[in-house]
Amino acid sequence: MKQYEAVINTIESLGGIATLGQINQEIFKVKECEWKTKTPYASIRRIVQLDKNIYKIKPGLYALVKYKGKFEKQGIIAEETNSNLPEKFVEFNHSYYQGLLLEIGNMKGMSTYVPAQDKNKLFLTKTLGEISSLDKMLAFSYDELVNRAKTIDVIWFNERKLLSSVFEVEHSTDIQNSLLKFNDLQDFYSQFYIVGSKLRNEEFIKKINYSSFKEIKNRIKFIDYQFVSDLHTKMYELNTIGNL
Repeated sequence: MKQYEAVINTIESLGGIATLGQINQEIFKVKECEWKTKTPYASIRRIVQLDKNIYKIKPGLYALVKYKGKFEKQGIIAEETNSNLPEKFVEFNHSYYQGLLLEIGNMKGMSTYVPAQDKNKLFLTKTLGEISSLDKMLAFSYDELVNRAKTIDVIWFNERKLLSSVFEVEHSTDIQNSLLKFNDLQDFYSQFYIVGSKLRNEEFIKKINYSSFKEIKNRIKFIDYQFVSDLHTKMYELNTIGNL
């Protein structure tokens, strides 16, 4: 079997859509294909970018062209194809990056949380509730603070069941609302992240410099979608290497 055929078959086996990390993890299970190269991941990346049977939906996410119509009906739309994207796209975009963050946290050995209202939202072929390791919010503090944290998009808890990293995914909503949540949790030894398009970094910088956030501004970082996607891919690669 040729390498490009192995990539296509792997994506097919994953439901016709997959992250680059998932492809990297599963493709070496195809015994009919040999990878006589020191850089197989670079070869896989080149195939998904150039093969006519595969198209890019967003950073690190690829699907088979034959399923394009099906996925578009679900709101899984290639970002560059339409500037007037429907509400379904916005919902999928949000849950997709939540899913990436949950999987990264799981691979790092963290306990991962997603809000109850998001548990049934899809991350490719699974729900976010299936990916998160926690069924409910941990009682890490007073009820008032725990209830405040319940609305945060993704939380990683450490082995002591305390906040480790806190993420808010911001596609089009007001970043200031997320900063206020972080401000309420500032007494915890944790890192805070706004996740969004690079185009929103300027807005983030403007709002993080409001005097209201002066006590916590150095603990809040902006990370863009590409960074999250690349980290997700790298984590899968490291796990795959460890299992070879």
